[in-house]
Amino acid sequence: MRSTSAAVPFEQPHRFPAPGLESLLEAAGDCALRIAAGGEVHSASRRALRLLGLPLPLDGVLLSACMPDADGAALRSAIVEAIAAAEPVLLRVRLRCQENGAESELRPFELRIAPLGDAQFEGELLVVGRDMSAQQATEERLRHMATHDALTELPNRLLLSDRIRMVVANARRSGQGFAVATIGIDGFKKVNDALGHTIGDDVLRQAATRLRRTMRDSDTLARVGGDEFVVILPGTASEAQIKLVTGRLMATLQSPFEAEGHTIHLGASVGVALYPQHAEDDHGLLALADAALMRAKETGKGRAIVYSVREQGPPQHDISLEAAMFSAVREGEFLLYYQPIVDARTRLIEGFETLMRWKHPTLGMVPPVRFIPIAETNGLINMLGAWALRAACAQLLQFEEAAKRELYISVNISPRQFRSDKFLDVLDDALALSGMPGKKLVLEITEGTLMVDPQHAETILHKMAERQARIAIDDFGTGYSSLAYLKRFPISVLKIDRAFVKDLPGAPKEAAICSAVLDMARHLDLSVVAEGVETEEQLGWLQQRDCRYIQGYLTGRPMPAKAALAALQDNLYTSLLPPERPASTP
Repeated sequence: MRSTSAAVPFEQPHRFPAPGLESLLEAAGDCALRIAAGGEVHSASRRALRLLGLPLPLDGVLLSACMPDADGAALRSAIVEAIAAAEPVLLRVRLRCQENGAESELRPFELRIAPLGDAQFEGELLVVGRDMSAQQATEERLRHMATHDALTELPNRLLLSDRIRMVVANARRSGQGFAVATIGIDGFKKVNDALGHTIGDDVLRQAATRLRRTMRDSDTLARVGGDEFVVILPGTASEAQIKLVTGRLMATLQSPFEAEGHTIHLGASVGVALYPQHAEDDHGLLALADAALMRAKETGKGRAIVYSVREQGPPQHDISLEAAMFSAVREGEFLLYYQPIVDARTRLIEGFETLMRWKHPTLGMVPPVRFIPIAETNGLINMLGAWALRAACAQLLQFEEAAKRELYISVNISPRQFRSDKFLDVLDDALALSGMPGKKLVLEITEGTLMVDPQHAETILHKMAERQARIAIDDFGTGYSSLAYLKRFPISVLKIDRAFVKDLPGAPKEAAICSAVLDMARHLDLSVVAEGVETEEQLGWLQQRDCRYIQGYLTGRPMPAKAALAALQDNLYTSLLPPERPASTP
């Protein structure tokens, strides 16, 4: 523990009369001493004698001799301050303790130094010490828990970012580049699914041990969540160095893992970002290394890819935007907008799709197409998605109160949210906190999200259906061509993508696709929502083919909650009906 030279005043204790002083020494603190202004020990409690190994008779032994030189200097300053102020002071020092003849060890102590006010002990001071070892150990343990992964004991993302900033500072002084590599275990999900999380955790611990053995002392290895690890590689910047290191990283994870009698074969993919070529801060380097890892997995796995501006797009704007996103979360800059979903026959609002917006103080409204992919990459989408789901469920109650009838709310679920093992807990919390029944909630998921891992998707979708939540396929027709999942999964709603609607009714191919979707949905007893409806001609064509629900600028742009409440109270969109077809009131 580092000594503190500053002495802090504390409350003046009751002054005991002189005859009781020796008894006070025995009763006070872990050790108590009476010292002269020069620091000589005049008397000490039996506990202090044993703890500090003080000789008898004391013969003017200096208390500063029981501590390192730096702490001794702090003690002398504290004594001077206590005498000058005529009041107690507080001081943190390290004392050499050799209790019961044991080998001397330094322990952190808190000393309270107070002038003795009795004439018999004029100019002397009372020192009461408290052993801070247990408290310091607890503080160290809490610090460790805050900065390390509980499963592997490796640094976590918090400590990793701090280490990257240190390496960046050194690199700026030396002019030497370095690399940040993100390592993802290929096929790890099958371990948890087939063998359980206990064995999965064992494999992760083994992976951490193997990776640690490949590292130099100057390298930092961290676990940033799930099956992803990150290593900082100071001085590693050339193509040959990166090829050598990433090859070693992948090789160490290719050997079979043994866990509870099971032999498990896995592999690894690696993404690399370089300082200063790709980014110059921790957020940028981690984001781009993660982007390179995703590229490695998308292009076959079992390979290492260095981030490429040509293949993955220019990073500069994304880096600054990502940094601004973390600040935006703290400052509450993210908002929810609501777009009406309208009955095509009555134009009465039946529900709302919840859409996330970001109102940046200088950039203005940042389009979701710019910030959602970044949030998906860095994991921020899980927190934003959970917030959006809770807020949307709570908002529906206000919408229904304004409309005086039942409505529903539709919320988009991102791929990373859907894959999270916490998603069902988030869903349960949102329903419980709002008190909203699950049947009034529609969860929109893209085809691509479902087909990445159909078995996992089937399990999660059925559990969502058990909560009575309805499942909608968003942007239907733009993803996988196989329609088998419509039979396999508990789907309730299909949303025709705006790409098929925007050129209606004059585009024969789009018209044929929309007609086929509507006909198929009718036979499968599925609801259909046509997105992107902007003209009366589009609405008329869809209505003739019994498309029940529409969504688009014709019947309502995305709007803040206050505007949506006003639209419900005024029946705003029913006023758009032609005179000969007044809206029916349920």
